Amino acid sequence: MAKVTPPKITEFNLLPGEVIADKYEIVSFLGGGWEGEVYKIRELVTNIDRTAKLFYPKRNLNNRTITQYAKKLHRLQNCDIIIHYHTTETLIFNGVPITVLISEYVEGELLSDHIKKHRGKKLPTFQAVHLLHALATGISSVHQAGEYHGDLHDNNIIVQRLGLTYQLKLLDLYHHGRTTRENRDNDVCEMIGVFYEALGGQKAYSGHSKVIKNICCGLKRSLINKKFRRAIDLCDHLESLDWSSL
Repeated sequence: MAKVTPPKITEFNLLPGEVIADKYEIVSFLGGGWEGEVYKIRELVTNIDRTAKLFYPKRNLNNRTITQYAKKLHRLQNCDIIIHYHTTETLIFNGVPITVLISEYVEGELLSDHIKKHRGKKLPTFQAVHLLHALATGISSVHQAGEYHGDLHDNNIIVQRLGLTYQLKLLDLYHHGRTTRENRDNDVCEMIGVFYEALGGQKAYSGHSKVIKNICCGLKRSLINKKFRRAIDLCDHLESLDWSSL
């Protein structure tokens, strides 16, 4: 049997006002990446806002990627930090069937944009610690459900501030195969990396307190995973901090 070559679609470039799958109107473009493009859409019948992720055919052979993604979201439906999966739809783009994943639309802003609004384009230490605690709490629930995120960075974390606390939602879970200790260790290291960058990265690191450096561990994976074997260990550590020493 001849090998099937996926259509060469490298962008969708859908415009506001376009209707897809006869059910949804494009509201705005939210972002794009290796797998495809994400749009804010509005359900025509109910006027409810949703999110649509369109996968490039070469990244979704036989709907394998979208199936893994949808099943992962479904397994994590009770984790508050994960967006809620709704359904899949099919649209025809340039004569090619494209499977679309429909999920909840989350109000807020990307963490990367949130950080840029602060002086020096970095978070104050107190806020950064609260951010890390919210992230570690959420990832702990993901790990307890037998899963992992797989791609944590400041461009796939949606933030909402509520007083002293953060409410977070995570985007673009990545499938690296079955859940392993290494996958979960990677999540912990990536959380620390997000914290490190939120505080100004390498440029600001030397000026941080010993408490902060003890969390970051110089971004050395072996030290991080030895100190924080689980996401919940990181939560416990943050909750026991002497805030006056930050």
